[in-house]
Order: sequence, then structure tokens, then C-alpha cells
Amino acid sequence: MSDGHIVTDRFELVPLTVDDAAEMAGVLSDPGLYEFIGGAPPAVADLRAWYTRLVAGRSPDGRQQWFNWIVRRTPDARAVGTVQATVTDEGRQAEIAWIVGADFQGQGYATAAAGALVEWLDGRGVRTITAHVHPEHQASMVVAERAGLQPTDRFEDGERLWIRADVG
Repeated sequence: MSDGHIVTDRFELVPLTVDDAAEMAGVLSDPGLYEFIGGAPPAVADLRAWYTRLVAGRSPDGRQQWFNWIVRRTPDARAVGTVQATVTDEGRQAEIAWIVGADFQGQGYATAAAGALVEWLDGRGVRTITAHVHPEHQASMVVAERAGLQPTDRFEDGERLWIRADVG
């Protein structure tokens, strides 16, 4: 794990690289993935540009740390999605997100990957973990709940804030 890999029995979270863009464009190509989060399937060039920014690992002002992984299933290492954490407040808070390609949904990858991410954040001393979930996105609500987050009454940009605070 010291190199950023998080290994479970079903998959490995591998730190994202710019070279992942072509494979991930295929994983993220179903327009249905964007029903609740908005946008459209990204082109390879757009993903390469986005991943170039993300692999910097920090916001330009240095206030956010960015951790991004490709979820690769075992044993074939095929990419099935991504998870990410934006860590702030000197490492005490993190906002997490996940996306799994349409071909791989319903197989528990998002739930397991989000759970592994939360465990990794716990190991780094993160005290508050949040996620924003569209109030009609049932599958993502299940993922958030199984990752230990609870819904709040707060909404931002039409999404409900889920939170797990002051653990450990």
C-alpha cells in the first residue's frame, strides 16, 4: 500500500495515470452513467487532459490533496471504474466519489471500492468523510450507506450531502 495501491480479494485500486485515459474512455462510454451526475461520455483527449491535472495530486493553491484510483478487478486487471478522494483541512476531511462502468454495475464493485477507500482514509487519520449523491440515485445511496455514511438534510447543486464524522 505504500506505493498507493489498495488490494482486496476482488480488485485492486491502482493510482490513476494519464495512460489510463484510453481504457477508461471505454469504461465510461455509456450515456446512462451521466443521468444523475450530468455531462456526457468523455473523449480520450478530454480524459487525458483531466487526468493530467489529477495526477498532480494537489490543487493549484495546495489546499486540496487529490487521490484517484482505477478500480481493476482481479485476476484480469480489467478497469471497471474509479474512486477518488479530495482531502482538505490538513488531512482531517475528505470528500469521496465513485463511478463504475455500466457493464460492471450490480456486481458490488462500487460498494467494495468505496469501502476500501474509506478504510484507507481511516488509516491516514481522516476524521470526516463526505459524499454528494443525487436523491434519486438509489444505487449510489446504497454505496454511501454501506461505506458508513449517513444522509443529511443539506443539498448542494441538487445532491444530498452524506457524511461520516468523528470516527476512531
